[in-house]
Amino acid sequence: MSAVQSLIAAHRRGENVGLYSVCCSNEQVLLAAMQVARRYDTVLLIEATSNQVDQFGGYTGMNPAQYRDYVLQLARTQDFPSERLILGGDHLGPNAWQRRPAAEAMAHARELIAAYVAAGFHKIHLDCSMSCADDPTPLPDEIVAARSAELARIAERTAADAGLPPPVYVIGTEVPVPGGEASLAGGLSVTRPDAAARTLEIHRLAFQTPDLAPAWERVIAMVVQPGVDFDHSSVHHYDPRAAAELSGFVESQPRIVYEAHSTDYQTEASLHALVRDHYAILKVGPAATYAYREALFALAAIEDELLPPAQRSDLVEVLDRVMRERPAHWRNHYSGDERQLRLLRGYALSDRCRYYWGEPEVQAAVERLLANLQALPPPAILLSQFMPEQLREIEAGRLAPEPLALIRHRIFGRLAEYARACARNRAGAFDENETSAASVLSER
Repeated sequence: MSAVQSLIAAHRRGENVGLYSVCCSNEQVLLAAMQVARRYDTVLLIEATSNQVDQFGGYTGMNPAQYRDYVLQLARTQDFPSERLILGGDHLGPNAWQRRPAAEAMAHARELIAAYVAAGFHKIHLDCSMSCADDPTPLPDEIVAARSAELARIAERTAADAGLPPPVYVIGTEVPVPGGEASLAGGLSVTRPDAAARTLEIHRLAFQTPDLAPAWERVIAMVVQPGVDFDHSSVHHYDPRAAAELSGFVESQPRIVYEAHSTDYQTEASLHALVRDHYAILKVGPAATYAYREALFALAAIEDELLPPAQRSDLVEVLDRVMRERPAHWRNHYSGDERQLRLLRGYALSDRCRYYWGEPEVQAAVERLLANLQALPPPAILLSQFMPEQLREIEAGRLAPEPLALIRHRIFGRLAEYARACARNRAGAFDENETSAASVLSER
């Protein structure tokens, strides 16, 4: 039984534990996530999405094996034990190719699944919920389940051929849009228990073949909509009463829990309630990079107060200029006049500026910002204005007053909410000293 299966089994035995999943490729987010996992003594599930990482490179430029090596290298810099690190693949299916005919899209999806599993990704979200170019809309559950079973068959065969432990699977048809909704103006509906039952039964039947029967025993979760989501500027918070019937349904099912997507920006109390109510796998992505952006913008504001214009990084302006020059990642998602678009580019909860941190001009501006504030450390009066939580930790002797430490602490604060909701030991607070600050802070 893998660490993931053990945690899910513990939850089903009545232990108030869960599993948080950090869906991200940002270096500082992943380093902060390792600090969180160390502090709260949890395993660390890091997931790559099918648009971030695929056999062709995705938008990160990494295939699954390269992403695995990237994460493992970061873990080595932190002395984070590899046995506590779990890799997962999110939205694996024809998602990236849904504008193509189904046969072509599914051929790519089969290659995608094989590449992920061969690279050692253990937790596999089978997502065939989207219609391809020649499919009906919406896609019938029977087709979704048949395609998911087809991909599971590839995963089983690939793991066996590579001598790797067999994967665990997440299924579901009511899958929220990756990265949040464009708008929540039309409201949000909780998955009906009868719809969850139908999804589960149709998938069980699709897996009811001799070669897939063992895989069905490793289906650990089903994606449902418990009534949590966010759009560019608002959050739909969890209401336990609205999701009570859905929570009750899974109690009658053996082995599985629910996986909750788009839990970004939920309150910590809501995260605890979600785990309690069997939404025991919590996914977080844009909220983590949003915290990274918040930290960088705060440091840029401090830099503006400390340095003359010629010496500044102008990070905020550089980022917005690059986003305007290369609008592919946000143009079809944001709308409004130029004032509204500028606000959304920088501050939208969907955080589509996360796609731009790797652009050479933006990366150079970040480097200059960090170098400036490394050479001229922010005084307490400016930290009090722009990063008050971090100042309190510095004054308590728990945080080094250095740019990277400040950034990671901001991210840590967001991810720690998830760890406390999921961990057996929920006590404690951030302590930068526990992560060998002197060595970590100097690494790039």
